[in-house]
Amino acid sequence: MNKRKLLAGPYLIWAVGFIILPLLMIIYYGLTSPDGGFTLENLLAIGDPIHYKALGQSLLIAFGSTCISLLIAYPLAYILSKNQGSKKGIIIMLFILPMWINFLLRVLALQMILANTGILNGILNFFGLPSQHLLYTRAAILIGMTYDYLPFMILPIYNAMCKIDRDLIHAAADLGAGNQLIFRKIILPLSMPGVISGIIMVFVPSISEFAIADILGGSKILLIGNVIEQEFSLTNNWHLGSGLSIVLMVFIFISMAVMNKNDAEGEGQMIW
Repeated sequence: MNKRKLLAGPYLIWAVGFIILPLLMIIYYGLTSPDGGFTLENLLAIGDPIHYKALGQSLLIAFGSTCISLLIAYPLAYILSKNQGSKKGIIIMLFILPMWINFLLRVLALQMILANTGILNGILNFFGLPSQHLLYTRAAILIGMTYDYLPFMILPIYNAMCKIDRDLIHAAADLGAGNQLIFRKIILPLSMPGVISGIIMVFVPSISEFAIADILGGSKILLIGNVIEQEFSLTNNWHLGSGLSIVLMVFIFISMAVMNKNDAEGEGQMIW
């Protein structure tokens, strides 16, 4: 028992220094005014038009990137889980490979692709198609978030599908169930834990994203992450920035609680 406590010591120090203390600092600054008095104005500032508009845009774009990632990831994970060939590992590696590259480098590379004189428009013009103005738009931010967080949707779903007992599928087929019925009653419900995990892993970082909005949005589209970042770095108003951060954390915790509740109620259950 003492050895376990000793081994857990470094992790406890890490948690206190890099998780608990920063959270306590955010709560302190968010609930106090510059003179040190208690106040809720920093939390209620989310009601300002510029703040709730930025929060609404963040929720909308995060929801959109999560849905697009799910639509792409689920069929791909399903195909990969059924494929037993050697090419499966290569395809998975292609999706994991960008995660080994610096985040900002990936976004900057995407900026070059989506630019008016970039690679994408060069290809379109080569085939005689009209150029597309994507950079510095909501579409560019949506593409950037989907590109960066897609692997976090694919891997949990793929792992969940690989864990499905193939004997269940074979037994259902022997009993006369068609492919659609097998998918609806066996594969879909048993893969839901992976879907829930993927949704959380994509939605949570997307709602607080600000770097992609700065680079691909050209600071023209203000997300709640941009507002918080500006309060800390430009206006040096840590109290307001912390108050908005607390509100954002509440939204994140609510979304995670809802997803985890649905996961706990639906994991492994057969649905029709």
